[in-house]
Amino acid sequence: MAKLCGYALRTMVAAFIVGLLALTGASAQSGNPIKIGMSLALTGAGASPAKVIRTSIEIWRDDINAKGGLLGRPVELVIYDDQSTPANVPGIYTKLITVDKVDLLLGPYATNMAAPAMPVIMEHNMMTVSMLAIAVNRHFNYSRYFDMVPVGPEGMKAFSRGFFELAAAQKPKPQTVAILAADAEFSKTSADGAKENAAANGLKVIYDQSYPPSTTDYAPVMRAVQAANPDVVFVAAYPPDTVGIVRAAQEVGLKPKMFGGTMIGLLITPIKMQLGPLLDGIVIMESFVPAPTFNFPGVADVLKRYQEKAAGEKIDPFGFGFVPFGYAAGQVLAQAVEGTKSLDHGKLADYLHSHTLHTVVGDIEYTKAGEWAKQRNVFTQFQNVAANNLDQFRAGKVQPILWPPQYKTGDMIYPYADAKK
Repeated sequence: MAKLCGYALRTMVAAFIVGLLALTGASAQSGNPIKIGMSLALTGAGASPAKVIRTSIEIWRDDINAKGGLLGRPVELVIYDDQSTPANVPGIYTKLITVDKVDLLLGPYATNMAAPAMPVIMEHNMMTVSMLAIAVNRHFNYSRYFDMVPVGPEGMKAFSRGFFELAAAQKPKPQTVAILAADAEFSKTSADGAKENAAANGLKVIYDQSYPPSTTDYAPVMRAVQAANPDVVFVAAYPPDTVGIVRAAQEVGLKPKMFGGTMIGLLITPIKMQLGPLLDGIVIMESFVPAPTFNFPGVADVLKRYQEKAAGEKIDPFGFGFVPFGYAAGQVLAQAVEGTKSLDHGKLADYLHSHTLHTVVGDIEYTKAGEWAKQRNVFTQFQNVAANNLDQFRAGKVQPILWPPQYKTGDMIYPYADAKK
């Protein structure tokens, strides 16, 4: 009988220890969830990158919950599809705040959606970290807005400065520029910065036009650009536009000395695969590239796990341009919460303004406007792209970095026609 009691006691002690260890490893499960709300463009023109961002944030959520959550509570994501339609965004953020009663906010993704979210966020005095939106806060000057895009304090000008510095450094130097942009917030913002940078580098804008986002036939648009006969063509476009513009440029035989810009579609691997050698010679802005200088602590592991998930889904197989920023947004939010031991949005914003954040896209410090204190975007050029070859995009071997000099991995092929041979 004594032996039996001793055995039962040992069993109870062992069970208690196992339970205690489980609690210390998953203490987040003991409280009500901390709800983080956001909208993403999961359908429509922005769907390709937004789905990648969603997966990266889900990976962050799983990681933070495995470590015990935030403030001893599990993290729960509440995500709605804004359908890539700016008009849908205010209603979504109103619902997140007043109906879902989310504790924290992220997003939205992209400039076009982030701008219309701001009045609602400001009305409720909440903080957000937007995804890859540019210069949104120049309209609002809101102290609780932060972005996850490495353009630095230059904002809209940073999206094209490297492009025009590269143009001005060529021999013979180009003289004239055509600027083509979608009639939407992001594209117009990028085009405004392009005009300033062109002038600063001594180039004259001889064509400056926009097109409706609903455009499907880009041949007339590119014929008009060709008729202006510019030395340089700068394009600001979202993914569906990018495909149409590149194909139309080939169709009409566009041959400027330099061609490219902020063509977001060319950050997406399936679109690169679709266009193949048509990409040769195009110079684009990128926020993250697979290069040794971008191998920040933890980013390789996050990308590896994303790519394992992507293999079974119809999303970008690599995710270079989007995964690190989605994951880093979660890290920034988590560091503010843990650093303040609070969900008070004023305290969270003050923390982000006054601390260095350690993320998979490197260390981040924020300016008063919620921009990165240091610019870290690059310009690359497509060179010698083969048809139907996915692996060529894995290590960036067909996209050498041209600018800035500290990240440079290759030389520019100039003029554009030489890259097409």
